[in-house]
Amino acid sequence: MPTTATTDHQSAAVLGNREREVLSAVGCGMRDDEVAAALAIPEETVAQHLARILVKLGLRDRAAAIVHAFDCGLTVPGRGPRPRPVRTVAPTTAGRAPGPTVRISLLGPLQAWRDGRSLNLGHLRQQAVLAALALCAGRPLSQQELLDDVWGMEPPVANVVPVYIYRLRKSLRTGDGPDSVIGPARRGYQLVPGAVDVDVARLAELVADIGTAERAGEPPEAVRLCARALGLFRGEPLAGLPGPLAELERLRLTERRIALAQRKLDWQLRLGQDSEVIAELFALSVAHPLNEPLAAMLMRALYRNGRQADALTVFDGARRRLADDLGVAPSRMLRRTHQMILRGDESGLGPVTAAGSTRP
Repeated sequence: MPTTATTDHQSAAVLGNREREVLSAVGCGMRDDEVAAALAIPEETVAQHLARILVKLGLRDRAAAIVHAFDCGLTVPGRGPRPRPVRTVAPTTAGRAPGPTVRISLLGPLQAWRDGRSLNLGHLRQQAVLAALALCAGRPLSQQELLDDVWGMEPPVANVVPVYIYRLRKSLRTGDGPDSVIGPARRGYQLVPGAVDVDVARLAELVADIGTAERAGEPPEAVRLCARALGLFRGEPLAGLPGPLAELERLRLTERRIALAQRKLDWQLRLGQDSEVIAELFALSVAHPLNEPLAAMLMRALYRNGRQADALTVFDGARRRLADDLGVAPSRMLRRTHQMILRGDESGLGPVTAAGSTRP
């Protein structure tokens, strides 16, 4: 009994040489105009070849043809025809090319906009493929890497990655032209450099700017930049997306959000903005009850606003939660803050950082 691979190979054998070339190019995710340029044939001829291929192989549509091209070995990730680069004339307006027209947000449920209009990105697995490309912006991802990132140890039954790439290219197509922000690369697929604005990349730039402001001794600027970075978050990062990469990045980005909030609040306390940060510290402490640096900052802010009893109540709550949930006592940093508040030693209530939570 012939195997599926043998059957696929035999079905591709019914095609002529040119039809096989067209199917291979289509399998790479290329558009009709790109196939025409790569094979030096008219675009109308490409459409005619593709129509005959679908009939000969009994395939439903272009997406099915992409899957078949991989299954029968006509298309291999990172190999095959490539679209010829299109030469463009640099615009004269303002002396530079326009910025990206597509924006992708990962710092919340995945969303994408083109020229301000929200785009339909398909179902969750397809969205997870786009998220993987956006998280790795600047380097290509092979089909196997996408399978590992999105499906992990449970690969899909069919070869769906080229189909998802094809659909995403259609969704992300810019303007009225054929250009998409997902291009072929030597090893697979990647976001076209400069064609898309990803909020995670902007977050990284802001974090670098915060460090520069801190080293320059500019606390107000550091607070302003922290607030801008926190403003990029729209909820839980990559909310609801499946796959190992999304899960890992969800944890990493959530930790970065907490660290940025602590950084901003610590600088505000250094600037004497105690009353301004109490409400935010209360909310964060409720959301992260085991975070001892947050509890210590809240205790400091309350004490310095004449609310010593409330500060001691925060310590008692943190101590009980640590004992009940983790079976541990408060850290040296939290105990030291507690003792100084009991003694009324305000001079010792200096800045609190994450490093201060180290246990004895």
